[in-house]
Amino acid sequence: MGGTAMMTTAMDEVAAEAARATQGAPRAVTAPGPEGGARSGPPIPAPGSGIPPATADPAAPAPHDPCAHGFLPERPPVRSMIGTWTRLDAMARAAAVAPDREAAIALVERARRDDELSALRQRVSRLSLRNAEAAAMRIAVVAVSCGWCGLDPQAPAARQVADEAFLDLWAAIAHRIDHDQFVALPTLALHNWAPERKPRRHIPIDQLARTEALVPIVRWAPEGQPLSRLDRLMLAATRLEAHGIWLFRLAETLAGRSPDDSSTPTALRRLVRVQHALRAQLHAEAAELAAAPATPQQRAVLAALAEQGALEPPVLQAADAVLGIGGRRVGDGRRQLLRRHLPAQHRAWLSAMDRHCAPVRTLAHRGGPDAAVYREAQESLIALRRTYTALVQAAARPATDPFPAAA
Repeated sequence: MGGTAMMTTAMDEVAAEAARATQGAPRAVTAPGPEGGARSGPPIPAPGSGIPPATADPAAPAPHDPCAHGFLPERPPVRSMIGTWTRLDAMARAAAVAPDREAAIALVERARRDDELSALRQRVSRLSLRNAEAAAMRIAVVAVSCGWCGLDPQAPAARQVADEAFLDLWAAIAHRIDHDQFVALPTLALHNWAPERKPRRHIPIDQLARTEALVPIVRWAPEGQPLSRLDRLMLAATRLEAHGIWLFRLAETLAGRSPDDSSTPTALRRLVRVQHALRAQLHAEAAELAAAPATPQQRAVLAALAEQGALEPPVLQAADAVLGIGGRRVGDGRRQLLRRHLPAQHRAWLSAMDRHCAPVRTLAHRGGPDAAVYREAQESLIALRRTYTALVQAAARPATDPFPAAA
């Protein structure tokens, strides 16, 4: 895909620099619970520390490790659903290319009349977590296509707006994955991609997303047509997350460090380099995205997501947790509003970074060269966010060459 090959060498160089910054003494980082309180039980050992979670329940799922693959799924997303769930897949694909919201809503109503939605609802409990996430991505595509992304599926008022059977299915999926606010960029992007060709060998998920050409599983463009701007924006968000893996590792390096530690300015300088490389990557994506076709319906989808605050890439939220840009003027409420679209374990990790990087953030009120490096890191994050915002705005601009009508 555009810009991927060009960025790989540069990002590898940044990765090597960032790797050296993470070679400090291992520290345990205690993650809070989903509500932001302290997590009970032992701390989560730092990756590579060799410290086993001795008292952990062997039957419990392993805690999420953002240093392994950022907030990407642990395995490639489910490309093809089977059995009854092929109906949901077909409905999502049709809704994504619907000419307007009314046409997308008609697809949902037809599925309800044919009892497809109630049949799916009865099978939610049988889904593995990975397949439930795949179903959630397709639910998210349908919801935003119908203009329902801001609804709480369990709220009584929602039933006056959206199809009740679809809301029941939506709520059941949300309960299955323990995530109420999944209709947002992380679900629509990070669970809606696949490598164009089958990799020759097993490689880590972040490396797979960095080095392979990616294609969307559910396309926002009709089959046989070029990828749309919305497709390219979602794939750009996925590649941003994959290339940003070193930002997560540097965040762990800075967690708990004293601002006077000699390694702190070194890690901050490498954080600046990573953010500059991510910005260059977005610039490389911009030309192809701007040249791609778009429809009024896709612009409506983007506008609805933006209105809900559901377009902030997780990797930028990780950088904000370290550097504290988001809460500086508008307060922590804005930060939590953006995070509500992430799974509970991801929100927990970000809250832990908020706490453990607080000593580093005191550099904002100091003078000297170390404080200057910290402010440079903040400025580079602001520039990265502005570049991403410009990419979203390019995707939302009216197209000069809209899609021809599908045959």
